[in-house]
Amino acid sequence: MVSKVLWQSGLVSPAILGVALLTSSGALAQDGGFAAKATSDISETRVEAVTATKSLMAVNVENKSENSSLVEAATSGSVIQVAANANQTIEQINHYAKENQANSLKPVNNISQLNLASPNGVDSSDTRVLEQIDDYSNDIGADPLDQVTNVSQLRDVSPGDWAFEALRSLVERYGCIAGYPDGTYRGNRSLSRYEFAAGLNACLQQVERLIASSTADFATKQDLATLRRLIEEFGPELATLRGRVDALEARTTELEMTQFSTTTKLNGEIVLALAGVAAGDTVNGNRVNKNTVLGDRVRLNFDTSFTGKDVLRTRLQALNLDAFSGSATFTPEGDLRYAGAAFEAGNNNAVGIDALLYAFPIGKKTTVVIEANAGAVDDFTNTVNPLLDGDGSNGALTHFGTRNPIYYLLNGAGLGLRHEFSDKLELSLGYLANDSANPGEGGGLFNGPYGAIAQLTITPIEPFTIGLTYIHAYNNDFTANGSTGSNRANLRSALLNNTNLPAALQPFQGSDLPTSTNAYGIQATYKVSSNFAINGWAGYTTTRTLAALEAIDGTGAVLERGDFSTWNFAVNLVFPDLGKKGNVAGIILGMEPRVTGASRSLRNVIGKDSDTSLHVEGFYQFQLTENIAITPGIIWLTAPDHNANNDDVVIGTIRTTFTF
Repeated sequence: MVSKVLWQSGLVSPAILGVALLTSSGALAQDGGFAAKATSDISETRVEAVTATKSLMAVNVENKSENSSLVEAATSGSVIQVAANANQTIEQINHYAKENQANSLKPVNNISQLNLASPNGVDSSDTRVLEQIDDYSNDIGADPLDQVTNVSQLRDVSPGDWAFEALRSLVERYGCIAGYPDGTYRGNRSLSRYEFAAGLNACLQQVERLIASSTADFATKQDLATLRRLIEEFGPELATLRGRVDALEARTTELEMTQFSTTTKLNGEIVLALAGVAAGDTVNGNRVNKNTVLGDRVRLNFDTSFTGKDVLRTRLQALNLDAFSGSATFTPEGDLRYAGAAFEAGNNNAVGIDALLYAFPIGKKTTVVIEANAGAVDDFTNTVNPLLDGDGSNGALTHFGTRNPIYYLLNGAGLGLRHEFSDKLELSLGYLANDSANPGEGGGLFNGPYGAIAQLTITPIEPFTIGLTYIHAYNNDFTANGSTGSNRANLRSALLNNTNLPAALQPFQGSDLPTSTNAYGIQATYKVSSNFAINGWAGYTTTRTLAALEAIDGTGAVLERGDFSTWNFAVNLVFPDLGKKGNVAGIILGMEPRVTGASRSLRNVIGKDSDTSLHVEGFYQFQLTENIAITPGIIWLTAPDHNANNDDVVIGTIRTTFTF
C-alpha cells in the first residue's frame, strides 16, 4: 500500500511536498489535458481532514502488489537526495522495498475503488503510525490552513532551511502553499495522504490556470502555415530587406566609430543677402546711398546635451553685412534682420562666439536659461510672432517685422526663466546685462546697462495666443541688439554713434546720455486656418534722461533732464504653405517707434517726431528643398525718420538660406 511506504518511511513532511510539487510543475505545464484530468480525479477524493486519518490507511491493504511503483519512486535518487539526512526514513524505505519487490501498485481511477470503510485494513504493525496520524489530524482540525501569498508570512521558515527555495517558488509562482493561522508552516510535521491530495490539487488548479492564460493567444497550426507560405512567397523581398538591414548595421557601426561626439550635435546655417535701395534720394538732408551689396552671415551651432533634457549651445558666427538701412538711409528704420547690429559695421567674416547659453529643466514645467554671451529675449520668452520671428534666417526680413521692438531692450548675459502653469498660461522672467564682463565703473552684471522682463503668455483657445509684457531697462534702447524707429526714439545710441542726426540733436553728437526706460507691450496671434494667420502688437515706452548734457561745440546748448515717450504698432498677415508645403508669405504693416511726447524740459531740444512713417514689408519665402530657401522681399518706408520732408525709401532684397 501507498500509505505504508509514507508512514513507515518516517512520514512525508510538508517541505518534501513542496519539493515534489516544484519538480513536477514543469512537466504538468506541458500538457493542459493531463492537468485537467488529474485535477478532476483528485477533486473526487476530498474529505474532511479529521476523518481522513484512519480511513486513508485502509486502502486495499490485501493487495500489497500496489506498493511496488511507489517504493520504486521512493527509492529513486531524487527522493533519497531530499531525505539524505533522514537516516531512519531511508532504512525504513529500504526494508519495506525488499519485502515488496514483486508487488506492483494499481492505479486508482475512481474514488469508489478506495476501501475507506474497513478499519481492519491496517496491520497491527501500523499502530504507532496511526497514533501519530491521530495527533496530527487533531492538530489540523484545530488549526485550519490559510493561503500564503509570500514565503515571509511563514515565521518558522527561514532562508537557511534546505527547502526554502522550493517553498518560495511554490508560493510566489503558483500560490498553492497554505500555512497555519498562527503564521507557521510546521515543515517538520507529518503529512497525510489527504493533505497531499489537497495540496497537489491546489497546485494543479493553479498550473491549469497559468497554462490557459499563457496559451490563449498562441498561434494555431493554420497561422503557422499561413506564415510559412508568406515567407516562401516573399522570399526575394525578405532577402533584399535583410541585405539592406545588414548594410545599415555596417553603416551605423561606421558612424558610431567616426561620429563627431556622443553628446554634441552640429547644425548650421548660411545666409546670403543681395540688397540695395531701389527708390528714395534724400533723408535728413543727406543723400541716400544706393549701392547694391552682397553680404553673408554664417552660424555654426554646437548643441550639447548631458542629460537628454538640457542643452548647452555654443554658436560660432561670422558676417560681413553692415546694418544696411542705418548706413544707407541714415535712420534705424528698415534695418535688415540678418545684418550687423545697428550703426556697426560687419566684422568682415571674422569668426567669433555669438550665442553661448545653457538651458535645463527644473521639474516638468520650468526651464532655466543661463545666457553667457549675446543672449536675447526669444531664448526664454514667447514673442507671439511664430511665423515671422525667424531670427533673420527665415520669416520677416527686418528687425521691426521680426518682433515687437520693445523686446530689443534686452540683450547680453544673464538669466532667463520660463514656467508653464498650464497649457493656457505661461510666465517668462529674465535679466540680461549688456556689459557684464566689464569690471570697470559703470560695467558689470548689475552696475552697467541691463534689461529685465516679465511676461504672461495666455492661450485662452488653441488658435489664439496673447502676450502681456513689461520691461525695465537702464542705459539701453532699441539699438542695443538691432534697431527700429526714428533717431529720437533711439536717442542714446543716436547721440553716441550717428553722425547724421537731425539739426536739433547735432550739438549733442558723441555724448553719453544715461537713460532709464519702462516699456509695456501686448502681442497677439490668431491662426484663422492652416493656411492663414493674423498677428500684431502694440508697444509703449517712457524714457527718462538721468543727466544734463552740455553741447560740445561751444554753442552752449544743453540737453536737459526729462521724460519722453514712444509708441509703435504692427498688423501682420501670414500665409503658411502658400503654393507648397514649407513656403511662407507675409505682409507687415506698422509704425516703427515714434516719439509722441516729451516733458517741458526736453520739448525745445528733442521735441517729438512731427510726422508718421509707415513700415510696409512683403516677402515670399520659397522652400526650394528641405535645406534651401530663397526669399525675395521689399521694404517700403513712408516719410523715413517720421519726417514728411524725407523721400520715401524702398529697399529690395533677396535672401538665400542654407541649413544643415
